[in-house]
Amino acid sequence: MNISVLTIIIIFAVYFCLILAVSGLVSRNSDSNVSYFTGDRKSPWIVVAYGMIGTMLSGVTFMSVPGYVRESGFTYLGVVLGNFVGIFVISYILLPLYYKMNLTSIYTYLRERFGQRSEKTGAVLFIISRAMGSALRMYIVVFTLYEFSFKKANIPFWLLSAILITMILLYTFKGGIKTVVWTDVLQTTCMFLALGGTIWLLKNGLTDSFFYIMKEAGESGITKVYDTDWKSSTFFWKQFASGVAVSIAMTGLDQDMMQKNLSCSSLKDSQKNMSLSAVLFLLVNIVFLILGVLLISYAAANNIPLPAQSDAIFSTIALSANNVCAVLFLLGLIAAGFSSADGTLASLTTAFCVNVLDFENDDKRSEDQKMRIRKIIHIFFAGLFFIIIVVFRPFHSESLIATIFKIAGYTYGPLLGMFGFGMLLKNRRAYDSAVPFIAVLSPVISLIVDRYSAELFFGYKFGFEILLFNALLTFVALFVFSKKTDKE
Repeated sequence: MNISVLTIIIIFAVYFCLILAVSGLVSRNSDSNVSYFTGDRKSPWIVVAYGMIGTMLSGVTFMSVPGYVRESGFTYLGVVLGNFVGIFVISYILLPLYYKMNLTSIYTYLRERFGQRSEKTGAVLFIISRAMGSALRMYIVVFTLYEFSFKKANIPFWLLSAILITMILLYTFKGGIKTVVWTDVLQTTCMFLALGGTIWLLKNGLTDSFFYIMKEAGESGITKVYDTDWKSSTFFWKQFASGVAVSIAMTGLDQDMMQKNLSCSSLKDSQKNMSLSAVLFLLVNIVFLILGVLLISYAAANNIPLPAQSDAIFSTIALSANNVCAVLFLLGLIAAGFSSADGTLASLTTAFCVNVLDFENDDKRSEDQKMRIRKIIHIFFAGLFFIIIVVFRPFHSESLIATIFKIAGYTYGPLLGMFGFGMLLKNRRAYDSAVPFIAVLSPVISLIVDRYSAELFFGYKFGFEILLFNALLTFVALFVFSKKTDKE
């Protein structure tokens, strides 16, 4: 790559100044906990929908999905199609419930349904999963920038991590979700520009037509979508069912994603936002898969050796193609990383303040005291991001999108089981004291079953559907430790 560290720093500086300008404009009259948590419920639905695409994609999608094509073809499309269906389930089942209860944090539902321990269990599960998942999404940005540029300049990995986390902390510190909704618009736009510009440049670097490239890819099996081997982790219907479950769990039961939706003024606007998001997310992921084909074709045509790590394929080719392609890639990567981390900082802070510290029912602390506590918690989670990023580096060995879905399978599974039980069996109430133990045992059992699934189930290997298995275990355990009630 011919781009210097100084050039990258300038790109960062300009981008960060734009983010700060948007943040300052949006949050100038919003220094309160209500604005931080809910955005005053005035976010335009189309702005939320557009910005949410950046959050749903993240740096991991930006890096891992194109590389995933080499290993598994287009089989990831099964997950995306399932995700599309799952979003409509969220729109017409979960969102009406959240709006009816006028929730700030969605885990307050668990308190109303089962009790306070269940609420705190749900919030803690979200905090663990989202902190890990978003930190790893940010990690891929730091890792790429470090390996391809800052390492040569002898800038330590930990220092680069600290700088990027501090930048995100600064522009989200005051406005919270209100800031995130609007800065995500800028970041999603940058990602789209990077994606479209990179595809155009790569295509111009190939002599064959686009249709011929895709035809060749199809004949070689690269564009294979439908895997018919039911034992395989990429079996289509397994992927599809996992996509539905992952969508409901990682979007509909995720405070980060739902907090943005709940900042809309009405349920109808929020549903329109989710519907548009579903369509855009499907289309953009198809484009990312096509990008994977172009990257492989470009590498073959220009004798560029593909790296062993699939996550590094996009960066290796984009940064070696030409300077314009490199700048577009870096811009998109930075935007993807910031978009996935900023909203998480706000949502983690919200879940901790509302569900763990019970701000909404706390009359002992003044609003100023609550605001000071909220700011301390915001800084704490930024520090936690930094620690996870630095500690994870020696363990980075596989596609991060697979790693993140594995984490989600173990942590969101109990959430899916808890919400599912609460909404489907309205005449039964689980024992609140049993819920924390069930939420721990179900993932442990799922981990063991996943590890030995091939031996236990005649060669069957779990993929992303371990989330469904985990949720089912939780559901059954809650049924066992529940009683019938007269009230719904």
